[in-house]
Amino acid sequence: MRAAVLHETGQEKLEVHEGVTLPVTGPGKVRVRMRAASLCHSDLSAMSGVLPQPAPFVPGHEGSGEITEVGEGVEGLAVGDHVVVCWMPPCGACPSCKRGEGNLCLAGFANMGTPNYHHDGTDIFGFSGTGTFAEESVVAAGCAVKLPDDVPFEIAALIGCGVTTGVGAAIHTAKVEPGSSVVVIGCGGVGIAAIQGARVAGAAQIVAVDPVASRREWALRFGATEAVAPDGLAEAVQRLTGGEGFDYAFEVVGKSATVRTAYDAIRRGGALVVVGAGAMDDMAQFNMFELFFNEKRILPSLYGGSDVLRGYQTVIDLWRAGRLDLEGMITHHVQLEAVNDAVQQMRSGEALRTVINL
Repeated sequence: MRAAVLHETGQEKLEVHEGVTLPVTGPGKVRVRMRAASLCHSDLSAMSGVLPQPAPFVPGHEGSGEITEVGEGVEGLAVGDHVVVCWMPPCGACPSCKRGEGNLCLAGFANMGTPNYHHDGTDIFGFSGTGTFAEESVVAAGCAVKLPDDVPFEIAALIGCGVTTGVGAAIHTAKVEPGSSVVVIGCGGVGIAAIQGARVAGAAQIVAVDPVASRREWALRFGATEAVAPDGLAEAVQRLTGGEGFDYAFEVVGKSATVRTAYDAIRRGGALVVVGAGAMDDMAQFNMFELFFNEKRILPSLYGGSDVLRGYQTVIDLWRAGRLDLEGMITHHVQLEAVNDAVQQMRSGEALRTVINL
């Protein structure tokens, strides 16, 4: 089978190899024939080394497909089932899961230390224990979440991470209130999902901030009431809030500088929701007096801020009701051999979400 491989961290391009092999579908595992995968900025962060991931590895953690083999002891899944790939599956038994916080379950990290693929005498990992830029994959059964029949593979791929993350940040983490004011800094796929989540929650003002003009145009299409370049944010704060600041700010970039910008853009008592995945050595700074005096809440949001399965279902229900536009978020399609086109489209800001048809 074929898979796209990054051989060394920091390489600019992926190599698509034939003859990649999979491990046997052992106990607790399933084999999935991938049908669609989409590129998320976290894949680029892993390729560059911002996010830790051993190499060589197959990128991709947003994907969907069909189960072709089920290992011993797997319950609730069968050959032919359509599934979405979950890169951090809840175990259901740990303290986090028992509190209903499956997005904080650490059991899935055990999958990340086991190679998913093999090629030319070399073991190859899958990004975040999955690696969806491949025609097939063998994953832990918890990484394969059964899909309702009416959800297309392409839509399911988006639900697997970016959409669930952004929508959940607004609905579950921030709990955006009707009539409130929101600013979203970073309008890639996850930022657009956060905008849609804030719109569904009833925010009256949603200001999108991004340096790329095409992304600002997308933001307006998906529910932002205004879109500005970063140098226009201060004026928007003054004009729209009288200088007080927004009720909520979503940082969807993953850098300390934009976290600081988002913090400064909210009112006293407002909420900063940190959605972007950043580097471990990028330190955000706040002084102790401002933390105390301004009572601004800092709310990290991992994988949508709620149990993952609940997050998937919320997105599916809203999509079915016509309240989330997921089809419109897919701006490009490529085949696996053109995966580097998808990488370049993401880096340049040309694409919102590129789906790799497998």
